[in-house]
Amino acid sequence: MQLSEQDLLLIDKYNRPGPRYTSYPPANHFKEYADPAPLLRSAAESDRPLSLYFHLPFCETLCWFCGCHMIPTLDRSKATDYLDLLEQELELFAKHLRPGREAVQLHFGGGTPNFFGPEQIDRLAAMIDRHFNFTADAEKSVELDPRRLSRAHVEAFARMGVSRASFGVQDSNPEVQKVIHRVQPQSMNVEAMQMLRDNGFESVNLDLIYGLPLQTPESFDRTLDEVLELKPDRFAIFNYAHVPWMRPAQKLLERAGLPDAKTKLELLKLCIERLTAEGYVYIGMDHFALPDDELVKAQREHSLQRNFQGYSTRAGVEICGFGISSISQGPNGYRQNEKDIESYRARLAQGELPITKGYESTEEDKLRADVIMRLMCDLSLDFKAFGERWGIDFREHFAEALSQLEGPASDGLIEWTAAGLAVTERGRLFIRNLAMCFDAYLEPAATGRYSRTV
Repeated sequence: MQLSEQDLLLIDKYNRPGPRYTSYPPANHFKEYADPAPLLRSAAESDRPLSLYFHLPFCETLCWFCGCHMIPTLDRSKATDYLDLLEQELELFAKHLRPGREAVQLHFGGGTPNFFGPEQIDRLAAMIDRHFNFTADAEKSVELDPRRLSRAHVEAFARMGVSRASFGVQDSNPEVQKVIHRVQPQSMNVEAMQMLRDNGFESVNLDLIYGLPLQTPESFDRTLDEVLELKPDRFAIFNYAHVPWMRPAQKLLERAGLPDAKTKLELLKLCIERLTAEGYVYIGMDHFALPDDELVKAQREHSLQRNFQGYSTRAGVEICGFGISSISQGPNGYRQNEKDIESYRARLAQGELPITKGYESTEEDKLRADVIMRLMCDLSLDFKAFGERWGIDFREHFAEALSQLEGPASDGLIEWTAAGLAVTERGRLFIRNLAMCFDAYLEPAATGRYSRTV
């Protein structure tokens, strides 16, 4: 696939570090809190439904591309110890939670949730059910690693009502897999998919990463051939985030050479063309789904959401995170747990919730978060609707942002419409750059470093 001369010029122009906007402001703006009471107010006062997230951090081995907060270990006793700590955290949190609130979502991330054995998964389910009541239509999902997955794992998650799963393939090329330290033959993916379908999982998402060493459009085309054979309901196609200052193991990938921005954009365009030709709908930024998927319906109805778990269909929820490094999001801000497991343990031993950082959103933060959310989810903005919802004159309030968007408009990334603006097909490739125009904290440059947008 060949990029046009204009595409190449746009790469040079727009390829700069920027947030992914899973929160606004981004997590590097969170502040230390000696007393987390203000961050817990919404748990006690809000009547929003709950979305529960459990961070299960252990992996048997480290994938060198990984940007997740994880702990490599082969010691299975660490899982039992971690469940003891989670149980303490749940007991403490229950004291702050307003009675009667129901949960509509449950997600297990990692790490590798299937590092935990079936009996440990059953124990975790019992712990959760002791403290939370779920609605009948609650969405329960889990991230899995096919290399460590057994039928007993799948059956254990199914017993607690989990019916959605995602697992990483990243790339099916054996040479790429060796370089990134994640060898995963296609036979493992086929077996994992079959086990999930056999156990009633309604939706399966596959993760791919473009921008890894040795990847070419020709080799990645063959990867797409193999993953399409699995017929997943969704795809998440992530731009590899090279952040070695945060994840030192990523330096190992530099030895094999990382693709340049031009090649990365070729890979993304290949994914878009192949998947849409197969009937998948390009949701935005990094997600694709089959036409009857609820993500597609939510985007059509302008109710799609974006948070730390990616795209979601459940609006108006309060996210409650448990485990090390987990982030919670309420109507008035964010809170984050201790990242280090020993610090997490020490706080719990003192009878304290292990919250270390957070952020209390201002009304302006909430407004800008709403604009960025709708831009990234709807791929358009209706200025009048925002003005009515927030009591502002949109063009006047965001005069500086709209001025910054004149350049992207002249480059064909957005179109001005009667209602406001719409992102073009080319503009989707640079959606993070467009969102950055509405970020009040980005210029002058804030502390913290981001991955590049392309």
